[in-house]
Amino acid sequence: MAETKKLAATVRSGTGKGAARSVRREGRVPAVIYGGGAAPEGISLDYKEVNQLIYAGHFLTTIFEIDIAGRKERVIPRDYQLDVVRDTPMHVDFMRLRAGSTIRVGVPVHFINQETAPGIKRGGTLNVVRHTIEMRVPADKIPEFITADLAGLNINDSLHISAIALPEGCKPTITDRDFTVATIAPPTTMREETPAAAAAAAPAAAPAAKAAPAADAKKK
Repeated sequence: MAETKKLAATVRSGTGKGAARSVRREGRVPAVIYGGGAAPEGISLDYKEVNQLIYAGHFLTTIFEIDIAGRKERVIPRDYQLDVVRDTPMHVDFMRLRAGSTIRVGVPVHFINQETAPGIKRGGTLNVVRHTIEMRVPADKIPEFITADLAGLNINDSLHISAIALPEGCKPTITDRDFTVATIAPPTTMREETPAAAAAAAPAAAPAAKAAPAADAKKK
């Protein structure tokens, strides 16, 4: 199950662009928590902390326990906006997580046994078709990743979603086909001719032209 991180927040009063700009001038990031059968709630977060979390990666698949003046909300980020020029956080949307509910989330795929896969040992290349799988998962048991085992795959073999063991209660959102997650592509090497082969392949040189016979000396 994905690790839960803690995040402190304060209640944000006011709505609209003016109120949001006021929050940013204070060195904070405006945010909102919605869903879970409750009304949306405006909050603000520390700018430096949010900026670090976003650029650390996997922000949209991380579960947070937000402390709002001693009250805890278990949430997951659904979206965030960055400044178009400076790429700094401007706003974050969080969704409440309630036990018993399901949510849609992209789950990263981790590949194992690359070094033992016959196709890769023969020079093939792992071609990842899907780095993440969009799935419906229990809100209280969001997997951190799923594991794809490459053992036994040869060149031109494909690994489909049906070959991956999924955590209990997790189902892909694509249900109409057994889609491909990865393949083993054949090697793409070019043969280099040896100097001897190149010489043999070259056309034979034309024979040297014979010298023209000397003209007869004039008779005296």
